[in-house]
Amino acid sequence: AAAQARFLEETQARLGLDFLYILPEGQAGPTAERWPVVEAALGGRPATEIDIFRSAELAAFDEDLADQARVDLIPTRAAVPTDRVVEERGMVVHSAAPIRRNGFEGVLVGGILLNRNLQFIDTINALVYLNAVTGGERQGTATLFLDDVRVSTNVRLFEDVRALGTRVSAVVREAVLDEGRTWLNRAFVVNDWYISGYLPLRDSFGEAVGMLYVGFLEAPFTAAKRQAVLVMFAAFSGVLLLSVPLFLWMAKGIFAPLEKMNQTMRRVGEGDLNARNGETRSTDEIGQVAGHLDDLLDELQDRDAKLRAWADELEQRVEERTAELRDANAKLEDTWQQLVMSEKLASIGEITAGVAHEINNPVAVIQGNLDVMRESLGDGADGVAVELDLIDRQVARINAIVGKLLQFARPHEFSGAEEAVDLRPLVRDCLVLVEHVLSKAEIEVETDLAEVPRVRIEAGEMQQVVVNLLVNAAQAMKAAGMIRLALRAETREGVRGALLSVRDTGPGVPDTLIDKMFDPFFTTKRAEGTGLGLSISQTLIQRAGGRITYRNLPEKGAEFCVWLPAVEAGQG
Repeated sequence: AAAQARFLEETQARLGLDFLYILPEGQAGPTAERWPVVEAALGGRPATEIDIFRSAELAAFDEDLADQARVDLIPTRAAVPTDRVVEERGMVVHSAAPIRRNGFEGVLVGGILLNRNLQFIDTINALVYLNAVTGGERQGTATLFLDDVRVSTNVRLFEDVRALGTRVSAVVREAVLDEGRTWLNRAFVVNDWYISGYLPLRDSFGEAVGMLYVGFLEAPFTAAKRQAVLVMFAAFSGVLLLSVPLFLWMAKGIFAPLEKMNQTMRRVGEGDLNARNGETRSTDEIGQVAGHLDDLLDELQDRDAKLRAWADELEQRVEERTAELRDANAKLEDTWQQLVMSEKLASIGEITAGVAHEINNPVAVIQGNLDVMRESLGDGADGVAVELDLIDRQVARINAIVGKLLQFARPHEFSGAEEAVDLRPLVRDCLVLVEHVLSKAEIEVETDLAEVPRVRIEAGEMQQVVVNLLVNAAQAMKAAGMIRLALRAETREGVRGALLSVRDTGPGVPDTLIDKMFDPFFTTKRAEGTGLGLSISQTLIQRAGGRITYRNLPEKGAEFCVWLPAVEAGQG
């Protein structure tokens, strides 16, 4: 036993192992369950894997191994946040081989602790990098990670202090440890940028327990790249300085004709149609282009002369057509005035048809017979004097209605120019004019005629507008409806005025036709009127400085609003 122990000790020292021991086959069962490499050796296969030993397991071999494995964590920028402050586990190169000799069967187990094993990591660094290539030891680096903690590295924090206990960035950890991928990219290592490679390290159970990193400083390559760019730029500049004068001399034969053509086109653009390139000594394609350009300019000048002649002729024709349009416009104005009167007659057509014939002749008969009755009765008429007076008053009322109809039909015979009009009595007079139409259609009228300022408009024209709106309202309702007339004072844009509202309970007008309501000859009543009433009414109101508008009411019916500015104090 003493000889065996001495042999193991000498072999461990010679091979640089941190522990070495023999397990008899009968005692290897529990250890085999813990370590797959031991299990493989029991099966007759030597195995070497990386395994992670707990601190207590290392201390079982040697307390110094547990101390060597202990690494204090250093807060590292861009690493995954953690509450841990120390890493006590050890990363071990774990080997086991079967022993069968002289009837003895067992397993030889050994291992090397990689935590703080600087000789191991420096050997890797020397194998991977050549100082002549990388520019020194500090530029080529290697690291062993246990999980994401550097447990053996030649990366320095400063001077000769190695970056043990620092951690890898979160991006690299996710790619290598979590996803099991090899990372080949630039990465921020401790305090500088490196061109890096990270390889996941798996234990005997196949789990990713750490990483092997190799990389070199990015700065020397960036400097080399910058130097190469500067050299290339200097070379390019030198070639450019030598070649530009030669190219300019060679291009002079091209640029001179082109410059001449450019000057010619500029003169043409300024209005000189006689500008030409003239004869050129060049017989190449540019000389041919110059000749073609002169030919095109000749053709352009000829076409310009023709266009000017056509423009003069067109201008003369436009003047002739303008004169014709002025004559036509004058005729149209005359026709418009005639249409105004035509619409006025159309508006009272229905009214006078039912009133003039039915009233004028009977009124004359009633008045004549009334006079005959008084003469025939003599003193006997005193008994029916009240009744006769009542008949006189009603006949006078009928005559007043007929007179208002005549005033409406021929306003120029009853009124003069524009005047300050009181709208309240005018509206009441209009109601008398259309009383026959409204009563025939069983239409009720509701009025709310407030005191309003006087407005400046010719009374007959305003009367025509009101009657037209009332007749339109009556025709829209057909029968059994309600018309609401309202007068109120209203100020618009700082101007005092009066607003007349005419509401009916008819069906209104479709929204698609509202924009056309005031167009001449537009009507929804194919068998009635000429379609000029609203257009003429709008013209009369606008001429007086007012405005007429239409809208469909939310509940039912429609509303026309006529607004006119008030007569200022001291006028009229």
